[in-house]
Amino acid sequence: MTEPWEMTATDALAAMRERDLSPVELLDSVERRAQHVEPVVNALCERRHDEARVAAEASADRYARGSRIRPLEGLPVALKEEVPVRGWRMRYGSLAIDEVAEDTAPIAERILKAGAVVHARTTTPEFSCVGYTHSKLWGVTRNPWNPGVAVGGSSGGAGASLASGTSLLASGSDIGGSIRIPASINGVVGFKPPHGRVPTGPPFNLDRYCHDGPLARTVADCALFENVLAGPHPLDVTSLRPKVRVPTEPRGIEGWRIGLSVDLGCWDVDPEVEANTRAAAAALEEAGAIVEEVSIPWALDHVIGTARRHFAAIFGAEIAGAADAFGDALNDYTLAWAEEARGYLADPRSFLTGLEGEQAMWEPVGALLRRYRALVCPTWAVTGIEAGDSVLGTLFEEGGPNDRQFTYYMTTPFNVLSPCPVLAVPSGTASNGVPTGVQIVGRTFDDVTAFRIGAALERVRPWATVARDVAQAA
Repeated sequence: MTEPWEMTATDALAAMRERDLSPVELLDSVERRAQHVEPVVNALCERRHDEARVAAEASADRYARGSRIRPLEGLPVALKEEVPVRGWRMRYGSLAIDEVAEDTAPIAERILKAGAVVHARTTTPEFSCVGYTHSKLWGVTRNPWNPGVAVGGSSGGAGASLASGTSLLASGSDIGGSIRIPASINGVVGFKPPHGRVPTGPPFNLDRYCHDGPLARTVADCALFENVLAGPHPLDVTSLRPKVRVPTEPRGIEGWRIGLSVDLGCWDVDPEVEANTRAAAAALEEAGAIVEEVSIPWALDHVIGTARRHFAAIFGAEIAGAADAFGDALNDYTLAWAEEARGYLADPRSFLTGLEGEQAMWEPVGALLRRYRALVCPTWAVTGIEAGDSVLGTLFEEGGPNDRQFTYYMTTPFNVLSPCPVLAVPSGTASNGVPTGVQIVGRTFDDVTAFRIGAALERVRPWATVARDVAQAA
């Protein structure tokens, strides 16, 4: 028998409309599930039971009275902890920060206005600055499919919460892969919209590598959530108009030409990841697409160096300031980030060199996307890293405390190419029991195509939407 916490958001909404399920019953089910799995997974850094109960009861009353049903009415939705809500405590995953938010971010404003029951906030690494999720403040967040494996980051708690059944939707943000990495390794769906599609708060709304977006268990749920989040906002000058809606029941992809790259020209990809990526490509062919392997002439040191120059100028500068202020109170990976950033900030031409590198990266992909409707590639190059591992070490011969995570995930190039929408979906399971995933990279601002391809893959090769046996796996 399916428990309410196992339901997709789309199915739960349908059940509530039919009065077969109430928002209070759904919340109770999710909270019981959290009591069961959170001692292992540790994805929720804050629970908001009392407020959530009030919201669920209000949604139940709306359904009972036949009032206007809002798009997320009664759904338990988890917010990434970095998202400010006026009056809520903010820690940013750090022992050094303890403050109260003065404003509400656009993404939180839209989630609450859409009728969601925000029952919890999810763990992040400190300052959301790396692609794994552990911190001195919150400890280690563990993968629901194999607790010895990391959940990715920085929206790691969001991905793990969805996969373990403690939320039906979860918010994320993505500056280098922070939505797509957790989606991949937790076996859920995540969407990096084009920059500006989903409004965000200052100053990072002005950083075009930065994107807020949805995580969900299915493509239809992700589309439902994205349609709530997207659209222009008066507080974000970069937010795009008009609002784009993606279909929750998209048409097929028969006859579409799709490019496949297993390594993006320069990544060392695990054989299991490669096999699952090729299986996903075969499923797209079964759905009627024409999939052709393509070559991308990127070099890994160039890609990483280009991205790091941008990070150093904005995000890295902020982290370096925090390191100067708080020192050893911060995590090892945060301090390494700060030292890395200082090296690039010392070069007055660094940002300009990065812009030149970005153009060089775009040119072959721009030409490729003239021939193909989209590009499919892996999300992570590996099948996982150990939970709690900071992945620090020397990356290039010039040394420094470089974070080796950049050699593992294949997401950051598409923050560099920020107008490209990217949908991350599961591609299979590795021998360690952990999911793998692929990215569906669309043409600039063509969100709908990415969702149509993802939905076609899901129809041919549906995936398990939750890890039912979390506690037993521990």
